[in-house]
Amino acid sequence: MADEITYADFERVDIRVGTIVEASPFPQARKPAFKLLIDFGAEIGLKKSSAQITVHYTPESLIGRQVLGVVNFPPRQIGPVRSEVLTLGFEDEAGAIVLAAADKPVLNGKKLM
Repeated sequence: MADEITYADFERVDIRVGTIVEASPFPQARKPAFKLLIDFGAEIGLKKSSAQITVHYTPESLIGRQVLGVVNFPPRQIGPVRSEVLTLGFEDEAGAIVLAAADKPVLNGKKLM
């Protein structure tokens, strides 16, 4: 378990729900990944992300899927892609990533509480 944090620390991490509107292979990435374009609603807009989620998902299966992402990290250059959001997930038993998501539809841009 990680060190304890305060609620104020948690509040600083801005985790929002968004819908994947584009997904494509990212062959330039060092590890297998997809390039994602995620709609986080009117306030935040469309954001790009690189996600190593190729084991359990195809680009076609990702379109329309809601995901959780950290929207207040600084952008990170990953090869030719400027990743603006950290798309969240969990490792399965084999180390492959399973996306974190709400179990019911939520308006794009809503913050994790």
